[in-house]
Amino acid sequence: MTVVGNAATRPDFWETAAGVAVARFRLAVTVRRWDRGRDAWADAYTSFYTVWTWRTLAANVAGSVSLGEPLVVHGTLRVREREWDRERERERDRPLQGEGGGAAAPAAPGVDSGGGANQSRRWVTAEIDAMAVGHDLTRGTSAFRRVSQAKPLLNTLTGTTSP
Repeated sequence: MTVVGNAATRPDFWETAAGVAVARFRLAVTVRRWDRGRDAWADAYTSFYTVWTWRTLAANVAGSVSLGEPLVVHGTLRVREREWDRERERERDRPLQGEGGGAAAPAAPGVDSGGGANQSRRWVTAEIDAMAVGHDLTRGTSAFRRVSQAKPLLNTLTGTTSP
């Protein structure tokens, strides 16, 4: 799946116990629709995806992606339905049904989503295991400008900084 949107959070970066680099950020994707009444394009709803990157891609994302930047993300989509109540939390994978991965699921019969005595809530999360993340140059962001503003990296082996 390929989505075009904006970085909704700054990337979080860490290394696993095995030394594998991981970066995670949220991506906001707004659907645009043709409004016949106004004879113009208009924004519809916005879906949010958690984007996971690994190894070299994670290091690149952490060093070059900033809050609000327009991005193109290509990867594998995972959609999960989750339910929470006071006594337990359960999670189960759910097959993707149509578009809008990231929109909240309607409450099931018998589930009080208004905060009543039942206190159960259901929602859907959408995550993308990214294979590629790039700046969307068609929307005015220059990847070259971003790289030039990056702070120099310290090489721990030699003690020198990169340009």
